[in-house]
Amino acid sequence: MGQDQEPKLTTAEGRPIGDMQNSMTAGPRGPLMMQDVQLLEQMQQFNRERIPERVVHAKGTAAHGTFTVTHDVTKYTKAAFLSDVGKKTDVFLRFSTVAGEKGAADAERDVRGFALKFYTEEGNWDMVGNNTPVFFIRDPLKFAHFIHTQKRHPKTNMRDMDMQWDFWSQCPESLHQVTILFSDRGLPKTLRHVNGYGSHTYSFVNDKNERVWVKFHFKTKQGIKTMTDAESAELIGKDRESHQRDLYESIKKGDFPQWRFCIQVMTDEQAKSFKWNPFDLTKVWPHAEFPLIEVGTLELNRNPENYHAEVEQSSFSPSSLVPGIEPSPDKMLQARLMSYADAHRYRVGTNYQQLDINKPKCPYANYHRDGSMTSAEYGSKPNYFPNTLEGTPKDDPAHKECPMPLETDDAGQVVADRYNSRVDHDDYTQAGDLWRLMPEDERDRAANAIAGALGQAREKVQMLQLCHFFRADPDYGARVAKALNIEISEEMLAHAAGK
Repeated sequence: MGQDQEPKLTTAEGRPIGDMQNSMTAGPRGPLMMQDVQLLEQMQQFNRERIPERVVHAKGTAAHGTFTVTHDVTKYTKAAFLSDVGKKTDVFLRFSTVAGEKGAADAERDVRGFALKFYTEEGNWDMVGNNTPVFFIRDPLKFAHFIHTQKRHPKTNMRDMDMQWDFWSQCPESLHQVTILFSDRGLPKTLRHVNGYGSHTYSFVNDKNERVWVKFHFKTKQGIKTMTDAESAELIGKDRESHQRDLYESIKKGDFPQWRFCIQVMTDEQAKSFKWNPFDLTKVWPHAEFPLIEVGTLELNRNPENYHAEVEQSSFSPSSLVPGIEPSPDKMLQARLMSYADAHRYRVGTNYQQLDINKPKCPYANYHRDGSMTSAEYGSKPNYFPNTLEGTPKDDPAHKECPMPLETDDAGQVVADRYNSRVDHDDYTQAGDLWRLMPEDERDRAANAIAGALGQAREKVQMLQLCHFFRADPDYGARVAKALNIEISEEMLAHAAGK
């Protein structure tokens, strides 16, 4: 290969890659295809990059609690733990920072993980979300690349604002989440004062096998409380475990935090005519069109007895579903169904689900056997299915998943391809709407916070990112430019507007 010839991007085995921006899906909205070997290779490789802490969400704190149903939603779902008003279910909730390592300070600007395990009578349901309703990307092929930009530079071993903003400037779909991150909500005062979101679109299926699309919201009853950059810096200098300390001490003294669990519901007909792709993780559903429906109350009321056994070894996966709650074609969700459980088998061990914190509290039986850390609970029972032996677990057609329709092209065929996730997507309206909702003083704080980070990137990256801000809202771009001491010419404004 000549010196001027650019190297070809390939898989680890040398196969040239034709498209590294888009996963292979059945139709533009998904779901994903398991034959997309380059996506699988990337996710599996990414899950094994670090030992032994979590690749993401490494710094966390958690507590046990109870979920109580307060409203009847049985017309939407047959999930047994939601079947009766007043019904209680044990839960375990782990909060975390996303980018920071295990020793990171709690009060840093970051997205917070909100991973919730329901120990239901039909198995565990894991609601694995964040304190934001959207995410930075909509295609899982970009996930490992994104997280690399949030970690340490391979040469300097330091956090690098240039590679972070370089990535965001090339991915306008990140703008909505970036706006949230640099708003006041990027610095929560405590974990008791954040909302939790499933972020993805999921399915609720009722006892008539009727499907609706849903989004999950956990609204803090303590109210949203945040910090300024100055308050955060002062707190980090005094206490790197400020959020963990606050949650632990609050529960210890009997001040139990609570959240309202609510859903948004969208029918399939509404989904087909919705102005945005309802399975796009970078978008929200406006509450005016899809109002919150209250389901129940979550309360945290018991601290762990052993941090390592209960918090470090706790493992959450979107693939932990129960009858009545199913996935959607959301491409990011489809990838997480595989990658999270795969990461736990690598990080914790093959049989992580047999640990007390992870195993169901209801009866369970399967044909998984052997591997590291396996228990002897199955004894001499068979390890194969089907079989003719008495007393062995059998499948039950009553629990089959609801069929999910796939999109077809004009010829009526389902076409699997790498659909361009950057075409026909509006990545600016919702970010601009959020900016216009902010009070004037919060806009100034957000612009200064962005400038503090973006100012460490190259000038080219700064200008590319400013274009995104201007396209979302002229005031957004102007305030960030002013904070960066960059003068904006008419020519630059025209370029930012895409003219």
